[in-house]
Amino acid sequence: MMFRNVKATAFVALFCAVGGPVLAGCDEDSDSDAGASTPSTVASAHNSDPDPISGTVKITVDGRSVNVSCSGAAAGDRPVVVLLPGLGDGLDKMADFQKTLSEKGRVCSYDRLGEGASDQPNGPQTFDSTGKILTGVLDRVAGHHPVVLAGHSLGGLIAARYAPAHRDRVAGLVLMDATPSTIIADTKTVIPESATGPAADVRAQSVAVYGGDNPEKLAFQDGKVDSAGDIPVEVIQHGQPYLAALPEYGPALENAWSEGQRKWLELSSRSKPSTAANSGHYIYVDQPDIAVQAIQRVTAEAGK
Repeated sequence: MMFRNVKATAFVALFCAVGGPVLAGCDEDSDSDAGASTPSTVASAHNSDPDPISGTVKITVDGRSVNVSCSGAAAGDRPVVVLLPGLGDGLDKMADFQKTLSEKGRVCSYDRLGEGASDQPNGPQTFDSTGKILTGVLDRVAGHHPVVLAGHSLGGLIAARYAPAHRDRVAGLVLMDATPSTIIADTKTVIPESATGPAADVRAQSVAVYGGDNPEKLAFQDGKVDSAGDIPVEVIQHGQPYLAALPEYGPALENAWSEGQRKWLELSSRSKPSTAANSGHYIYVDQPDIAVQAIQRVTAEAGK
């Protein structure tokens, strides 16, 4: 892959939003150790009433080893918060954020296959197959408890795709600058095939990522936004434009991303939008208080 050959921040911005720091070199330093691995254990998923996980352990889901971290204490029937990082990020990226959230409830995160300390996928993945792993993780970390999924970037897209078909267990959603549901079409429309120079590289490399040339071997699929019912949903968008820095095509990419955030409001009749005014793509790093408060609100509403 050629991502690190694209030097200017104007041209890596799209990859920060889609492919994460491993692909784009856009990581933001985070001296976090709250998610540091403790001695690993192997546990079996699909347990309706599992023993609580404390710290970071390995569980087995569908024959694959998945790295999971849980912290905080469960409070009655209050939903368990499950964090989903973006593409190219492991659970360690969200460790400080998880530590803060766990002061008021049970919070878990995990490395998807191909990320962090989890196994590599056996082959190409789809949203269905990555959703199957998510189900196994929820079985183990939440059991019969409802969950609030809080996803960043691709993690938000996966959460939003998962929730409508799993209304029996997903009680709320928080999407932090989630990848739009039409990201492939948006990119191809804004940057035409006739584009030349660096913009042509951006288009080609983006399409490669969407097609599965990424750590998770996950092939993206555009689709409509399905309803998850009337669960509480908060959609948080970045407030500091960065895609707009790409000459000629950047402003249109920024507009398409904003429209994608608005489309996510169709997930529920109780969806609410907000903007992290001083944040780039990594809202939970730039303005963690905004993300923490959104998750706490959704969790409280979902627990009623």
